Amino acid sequence: MSESNTTEDRLRLLIERIERLEEEKRGISQDISDVYAEAKAVGYDVKVMKVIVKLRRMQPEDRREMDMIVDTYKNALGLD
Repeated sequence: MSESNTTEDRLRLLIERIERLEEEKRGISQDISDVYAEAKAVGYDVKVMKVIVKLRRMQPEDRREMDMIVDTYKNALGLD
């Protein structure tokens, strides 16, 4: 087997892995959408839930910093 065949096989395998993972990602995205739809159906605010999910992913210090910046902007715009 030549080196170019090995390189081509490696590339093909990598591409196929990416394709499988992309398909799994689409499936997971659909599952997440289904959970949000379920939450909406029982009366939860999906927009707020998405904000909460984002906040929970953040480190506490990053979250505090963002809160301070948002408060500064709100005060500057008279939104309090």
